[in-house]
Amino acid sequence: MQSTRIRIPKRAVHGVLLLDKPLGLSSNDALQRAKRLYRAEKAGHTGTLDPLATGLLPLCFGAATKFAQISLEADKAYRATLKLGITTTTADAEGDVVERSTVDVDAARFEAACARMVGEIEQVPPMHSALKRDGKALYEYARAGVEVEREPRRVTIHRIDIPALDTQGDDDTWVIDVRCSKGTYIRTLAEDIGRALGCGAHLAALRRTGSGPLTLARAHTLAELDALDEAARDALLLRPDALVEDWPEIRLGDDDAGRFLSGVRRRLALPDAERVRVYGPQPRAFLGGARIAGGELISTRLLSPVEVQGLLGA
Repeated sequence: MQSTRIRIPKRAVHGVLLLDKPLGLSSNDALQRAKRLYRAEKAGHTGTLDPLATGLLPLCFGAATKFAQISLEADKAYRATLKLGITTTTADAEGDVVERSTVDVDAARFEAACARMVGEIEQVPPMHSALKRDGKALYEYARAGVEVEREPRRVTIHRIDIPALDTQGDDDTWVIDVRCSKGTYIRTLAEDIGRALGCGAHLAALRRTGSGPLTLARAHTLAELDALDEAARDALLLRPDALVEDWPEIRLGDDDAGRFLSGVRRRLALPDAERVRVYGPQPRAFLGGARIAGGELISTRLLSPVEVQGLLGA
């Protein structure tokens, strides 16, 4: 006798969940678990974190998915643990050891090596990455023992801080805080720092601490979410405009708000701006994103009237 599978009814959920992704779970697996907990009709994440990595993974539900690309393109912040003296096949702790070297590094040398990485640099994407080549992820080639040529990519390391510089433990284990542009491979940065020090290195641990204006301080674990009822979980969701909270704000009256939602350009006596967030007259009436050019407000991403009403009723 076949068992009957109970279908859990889904619902319209609009908002952003700041998830603290656990070690060993893929970003998609984390997304699917959260989506089931919220019974959400529509959900997506804002950029992959490797299973080895933990930390901030913004998840978008409903109307917020329209702005997921914004978070994907935003600068990121990480806390990385580097193990000097050992290089691996994957540039992280999961790979096989390629070479071991003697480590003789003090704070001054390590700080100088990190300083050399700050600014616009070129990185060769690692073979063990999700970057696609001819429709296949690079890690698929790597698992098959095939190495393909990769073009260097320009990324920006905005800053590298070394917490507790004078109190690091072993001279072969160092922790750095990195603020960087999208597309930066921290494992490649770890290798480059090790190469600059002459002893090699790999990424021993990685934790994402920030994405654009969002930080890990407001994130929640899957275990925390699982222990709550639905109303309490809903209360943890940030509004969709949290993804663009660092954009200038424009507020429209009723008539202009209706026309804006219909895609009609509005005349405004405001200077040009590449990105603005637009609201109706009600405090929670987020309408979407736009730009201002030549005195016109031009929509770029619009919520539907149903989504706006959903936010007003939340």
